[in-house]
Amino acid sequence: MADSLSWYAKDDLPRKKPVMLLLFNPKCEHCQHETTEVTAQISRYKGVHIVMATTAPLEDMRGFIAKYNLSSFDNITVGRDTGFFLPVYFDIHNLPFHAFYNKKLELISVFSGSMTVEKTLTELGK
Repeated sequence: MADSLSWYAKDDLPRKKPVMLLLFNPKCEHCQHETTEVTAQISRYKGVHIVMATTAPLEDMRGFIAKYNLSSFDNITVGRDTGFFLPVYFDIHNLPFHAFYNKKLELISVFSGSMTVEKTLTELGK
């Protein structure tokens, strides 16, 4: 987590809510644009938990959180993948990367590259 002390794991996810996992890099223009779009329309993600993860350095992640005021959104959690687990697990080659989970935390789908708010909401509705 941004405090560099706390950890966030699967057991910390809210129960009975769909989850959008978004892997990003703070310097990625597509990631920046998508974050702008998601936060501008955050009310449309009511009932959805968004986990944003990066492998970038802690200071870059903190700057990204501050730039987009991400700590002000109750349904967004931002953290750093210190073990580089997610890129390997999902075989990620492009950012942003999305993984969508239903209310039972079962994987619905994955997508590499930018997505519109409409498309992410459609995926979450599956």
